[in-house]
Amino acid sequence: MKEPGATNEPGATNEPGATNEPGAGKGRKTRAGQESATAPGTNVSGQPTGSATTEPGAAKGRKPRANQESATGAQTGTDVSGQPAASATPGAELPRKGMKGRAAKASATPATSPAAATGAVSANPAAATASAAPTVAATGQQNVQANVAGGTKKADPQKVQQVKQQAQQIKTQHTNFRAQPKPQQVPAVTFNQNRRIEGSDRWQGAQYEAFRSYHSERHDQGWYRSRYRRVELIGGGYYYWNSGYWYPAWGYSPSAEYYAYDGPIYVGQRAEPPDQVIADVQAELQQMGYYQGEVDGLLGPMTRQALTDYQADQGLTTTAAIDQPTLDSLGLS
Repeated sequence: MKEPGATNEPGATNEPGATNEPGAGKGRKTRAGQESATAPGTNVSGQPTGSATTEPGAAKGRKPRANQESATGAQTGTDVSGQPAASATPGAELPRKGMKGRAAKASATPATSPAAATGAVSANPAAATASAAPTVAATGQQNVQANVAGGTKKADPQKVQQVKQQAQQIKTQHTNFRAQPKPQQVPAVTFNQNRRIEGSDRWQGAQYEAFRSYHSERHDQGWYRSRYRRVELIGGGYYYWNSGYWYPAWGYSPSAEYYAYDGPIYVGQRAEPPDQVIADVQAELQQMGYYQGEVDGLLGPMTRQALTDYQADQGLTTTAAIDQPTLDSLGLS
């Protein structure tokens, strides 16, 4: 039999401070103050836990908005009255006879009450964010570690020396090598007027002067022909040779501007074509274990990463390019 003043909706009260717990039978009422205590640092009335009050101005049959106020207090860290929220302390009202310890269970498992679950989620957004942060940070750290591990590959020193001794044999294999454009596998770089090689200003020594002074520029065929005696179509783009280096001849032929790398390529005074020298370098680095790609004569990202790893292991300046110290170290100069 329904008692006077009782309602059928969860959260409606029969007596000040008491709520009907969803699914609770007769004599299993729990106090609103106790349930709101499951949301850390909240109290609907603003009074110490255990003293229940009625919503100010509430008329007969009017339902106190216990759930809404509990959520509001949880978000702000204060109770409805604006005072600092009181936490449950020794001396707080104990569960009444017939409750069978359900208040303690509700406190231990906030999800058993919709109101408590709402309060628990919104009570401390920062805590929820913090709890998720370690997962994201851990994932990011794993990715960083994976990238670092992939960029610092160590080769067997004995194997490196063996391959160096075979340098001339490797060069012989690429005497007639000709690179072909592979824009799908090795994307072409984009021309950027006056672009300089990043970090080259920190490369010390005369052997890096060509890299420090290089900047992208575009000219027509007449300009190149009047200054350089060798301009050749190699691997989809025109290059000019000058003092031991091949450079991209931007503008020489707008229909042939496929360059995997925008910068000088050192080949030595014999002026061997750059694609042959790149193929020689790729073959050596491949046998040493630094390079996992195809020997294609293109100075693309994988080849440049392999050069960086080799240079770091050998104590050379890490240019990610084919420079004189690197070619000398490989025995290919």
